[in-house]
Amino acid sequence: MNFAWSEEVVALQKRVTAFMDKHVYAAEKPYMEFVENGDDRWAIPPIMEELKEKAKAEGLWNLFMPDPEFGAGLNNLQYAPLAEIMGRSLIGSEAFNCSAPDTGNMEVLVQYGSKEQQEQWLKPLLAGEIRSAFAMTEPAVASSDATNIQSSIMRDGDDYVINGRKWWTSGALDPRCKILIFMGKTDPDGPRHQQQSMILVPIDTPGVQLLRPMRVFGTDDAPHGHAEILFENVRVPASNILLGEGRGFEIAQGRLGPGRIHHCMRLVGVAQRALELTAQRAQERVAFKRPLIEMGSLRQDLADSRCEIEQARLLTLYAADKIDREGVKNARDLIGMIKIVAPSMAQKVIDRAIQVHGGMGVSQDTFLASAYAYARSIRIADGPDEVHKESLTRHMLKQKQYISTKID
Repeated sequence: MNFAWSEEVVALQKRVTAFMDKHVYAAEKPYMEFVENGDDRWAIPPIMEELKEKAKAEGLWNLFMPDPEFGAGLNNLQYAPLAEIMGRSLIGSEAFNCSAPDTGNMEVLVQYGSKEQQEQWLKPLLAGEIRSAFAMTEPAVASSDATNIQSSIMRDGDDYVINGRKWWTSGALDPRCKILIFMGKTDPDGPRHQQQSMILVPIDTPGVQLLRPMRVFGTDDAPHGHAEILFENVRVPASNILLGEGRGFEIAQGRLGPGRIHHCMRLVGVAQRALELTAQRAQERVAFKRPLIEMGSLRQDLADSRCEIEQARLLTLYAADKIDREGVKNARDLIGMIKIVAPSMAQKVIDRAIQVHGGMGVSQDTFLASAYAYARSIRIADGPDEVHKESLTRHMLKQKQYISTKID
């Protein structure tokens, strides 16, 4: 393992950091004020489009995309520190056109989309002209086991007819969202992992009904949100199928591996910023005639947070490196490990930061409350902790990997 960055990547880290310092942090407050005080919570704050234009003009655009034809051409290990820097702000990734679920959806279209699908949907996504959503999770079944999914995609002549109910479809309420990647069953009686398919569904197709925004700890995450959607006799052309019938699991595995790494690096960035705010607050705030930083338990919390962040950072980089060298399948244990570790780490670090900030920590005056909700949510998104632990343990026992001293 060698995590020494090339001059190109170091230069990008400096440029992204400078952009965040100059533009993004300053935009957080006006962004949220527009959402909270505007006439329409689902309208996009103009400052975000301004940020995107600035990032595009500086060449800081589509940095996540490993294919040089479509983006920066960085591998997962090279992109990881950039994702961490962007992740320090909850609006950071979007400014660079590097936010979920668009990143995963664009990678799906690059890897599995036809030329026609790429022209119609990938091109405007890469340009930041539209946004997208991924419709997989269902309210009626435990969707952590994707074989439970019951929505149907049935062939009817030159079309597919789609029926089902989805929820937690992140980004579907964004007024710029124009396309959904929908996962459902094309062959309910087929082999267990070949029943599912993925298909492109324009969000304005008749029969697509946005029922409500889901709330996360009481907030609706406007202007993107997480929609519950009813698909009722939704008819799309057969050419909208991705890769072919029965290939849904294959696509999902290709999509989720790098996406989990992106989430984890963003969480490392969130936790790092929370730690910095904690240290600053502890040195500035005085209670009982002495600075908080002089209190032993707080100093121990700062040390614990620093250790936990560094451990998560290194494990994420290790996983990213293994994906690059050996592919998602061979890196699945490390991907599972970091998906278990990073959200819980961030949740603990942010919780300590909230405690030090007192009432301010749970208010809208810092990013900490929203960051905590984000970290807690990612313990469920892209597979809950328990699923990753079960898979990791099962594979460990099967391979008799009880103890490993091998450094690969």
